[in-house]
Amino acid sequence: MSTFKAPRGTYDLTPPDSAAYLAVRDAIAAPLKRSGYGYVETPGFENVELFARGVGESTDIVTKEMYTLTTKGGDQLALRPEGTASVLRAALEANLHKAGNLPVKLWYSGSYYRYERPQKGRYRHFSQVGAEAIGAEDPALDAELIILAHDAYRSLGLRNFRILLNSLGDATCRPAYRAALQDFLRGLELDEDTRRRIEINPLRVLDDKREAVQKQLVGAPMLGDHLCEACKQYHEQVRELLTAEGVAFEDDPKLVRGLDYYTRTTFEFVHDGLGSQSAVGGGGRYDGLSEMIGGPALPSVGWALGVDRTVLALEAEGVELDLPPATSVFAVPLGEEARKVLFGAVTGLRRAGVATDLAYGGKGVKAAMKAANRSGARLAVIAGERDLAEGVVQLKDLESGEQTAVPLDGLVESVRARLG
Repeated sequence: MSTFKAPRGTYDLTPPDSAAYLAVRDAIAAPLKRSGYGYVETPGFENVELFARGVGESTDIVTKEMYTLTTKGGDQLALRPEGTASVLRAALEANLHKAGNLPVKLWYSGSYYRYERPQKGRYRHFSQVGAEAIGAEDPALDAELIILAHDAYRSLGLRNFRILLNSLGDATCRPAYRAALQDFLRGLELDEDTRRRIEINPLRVLDDKREAVQKQLVGAPMLGDHLCEACKQYHEQVRELLTAEGVAFEDDPKLVRGLDYYTRTTFEFVHDGLGSQSAVGGGGRYDGLSEMIGGPALPSVGWALGVDRTVLALEAEGVELDLPPATSVFAVPLGEEARKVLFGAVTGLRRAGVATDLAYGGKGVKAAMKAANRSGARLAVIAGERDLAEGVVQLKDLESGEQTAVPLDGLVESVRARLG
């Protein structure tokens, strides 16, 4: 037994459970790859200021949840708590926005880190797949991203999720709403941390999940009532595009999300089977983020979907993913000469695209056949000295027990025929 354990609030992905996580990542990425999104990978840590400016100094992520460190050279770094700021920084640094083809469409996958109270569905280390469309202001882009996430979830067999949709306005209409909301919030009985938030970013108070706060928010001014005409028209176009493609959504006037950089379209995917941690993903438009981190004006939109939460949602619905077997064929050599020959046969099957494994470690036939059954393989390839002298191997169906001799030089074709 190892004396070391995974840090509190984290988890290891090990077989066979890890196969579901890989399948979820692949399913989310698949529609993105078909829609012009290229893969981007960023470091696991960034300059602290990137997140302080981009995510927002008033957010819990920056004030309470970031893992920060000081390097030997004195640099202040943070483990990335989210993906958008890092991806936008990478795109700006690589001058992707100057290539003349906007929007720049990027997708990513990786681990993120936040110091939170561990509970089911909320970890200190978690996995996300995200997508960003950088450098274009177009309702069709917002709708495209929502549809791509919707279709990814559907492809996995997920059905009981809901899409919440709202508009946060822009620099034209939000200031007047901000002032009205601040006036309302200042009259409530709130703790000191929340009162400070009123002055920095009052919209974040609407995102407070505490029941004592939510009860007091009844009658609070809603942003939808303060949108300028341009924002109203933009939001209506997003709604029309989603409706035209048969993507159902719910208007949620209190949806603000937890990051400061959102403008106009904001959305969240929720699953009621997950209890309090119901959000499985979300995103929105962030037209001013590029300027916040020192770049040019680049209106953009994106989302991140939680792999961990999606797996939990699938379990809540009882969805069993159609996962390919880790091993389809298991080779059992009887003797040293057979081991050498079957090693070559295994290599040939793998090169032909067949998932194949071999009984290693000089196991006896009984132990080797137990290993074959435990592997989940459909077929076993068995060979001894007599088989090799005749130029054949025994192909055994591990489900029916049927066993037949097949030519060694035709093994790939025989296996393919049996596996269909």
